[in-house]
Amino acid sequence: MNIQFKNDVEAIEAFVDKYAALKKEIAKVIVGQDETVKNVLMVLFSRSHALLIGVPGLAKTLMITTIAKTINLTYNRIQFTPDLMPSDIMGTEILDENRKFKFVKGPIFANIVLADEINRTPPKTQSALLEAMQERSVSMNAVTYALPDPFFVLATQNPIEQEGTYPLPEAQQDRFMFNIYLDYPSFNEEVDIVKTTIHGDMNEPKQILTIEEIIFYQKLLQKVPIAENVYEYAVRLTSLTRPFTGSGHQWAKDYLAWGAGPRSSQFLIIGARTHAILNGKLSPDIEDVRAVAHNILRHRIIKNYKAEAEGISVENIINKLMYE
Repeated sequence: MNIQFKNDVEAIEAFVDKYAALKKEIAKVIVGQDETVKNVLMVLFSRSHALLIGVPGLAKTLMITTIAKTINLTYNRIQFTPDLMPSDIMGTEILDENRKFKFVKGPIFANIVLADEINRTPPKTQSALLEAMQERSVSMNAVTYALPDPFFVLATQNPIEQEGTYPLPEAQQDRFMFNIYLDYPSFNEEVDIVKTTIHGDMNEPKQILTIEEIIFYQKLLQKVPIAENVYEYAVRLTSLTRPFTGSGHQWAKDYLAWGAGPRSSQFLIIGARTHAILNGKLSPDIEDVRAVAHNILRHRIIKNYKAEAEGISVENIINKLMYE
């Protein structure tokens, strides 16, 4: 498919129209959760990954299945359990009929991978995702296999069941661009959910984008110009979270055990760029950085005991630092 536009402005306008059509189609299946759908799509267009935290029954799996159908992407769901092994994710080598080793690809080889309840498996198995998420490849016995393009990992966590769970390693958390909180639907939304689901006649979403268009728009976003003051604000915001440096804010020194790393600054710019374009701007400003800051920083800064004792939340700290 040959995608051509007269200029980047025309391409951006077409992208915004496609995004609106995509959200409209997803809304035929997913009632409410508009903010969550927007955030998941932002991460997808930003060519990154998302960690979704919410109680059971909030349509996390249905949402990502619906998105995969509207973009015609291959999709695999992996249920993370305590006995899951790295080979169950990446794949394994077997002897074929000619007594030669043959690599059988695992479920990680898909455009969209849902890592369901990722914190229910030990860190050894969780780490199987590290290379895939960063390098978009899988290595097996000195051979590297490329993953499909585009490639997107959506991991879910249940925040209320902690028995039998394992904390995600910091290095893995850092690879998720967004940490997205799912809230309960409103009363009216829940009424609509019940009405549309109890009869079993769910709407089937239509394809809105092709894989070629997704890749084209991902590359288009990478060309969006960014002003110097926006770069500086993103880096300054990240540096304010670091309690043991000269640039750390007093709140960071008082309430944080650890601050965000350089990947935060990168994601703040990437996220702001996508947020700006989807809201009709041709370039991001500081407000776009602030719009994505909570999703990017909340899983990268660690509170200390004083913050816990005084009831200071991560959200409180981010809000304080954003306007300094």
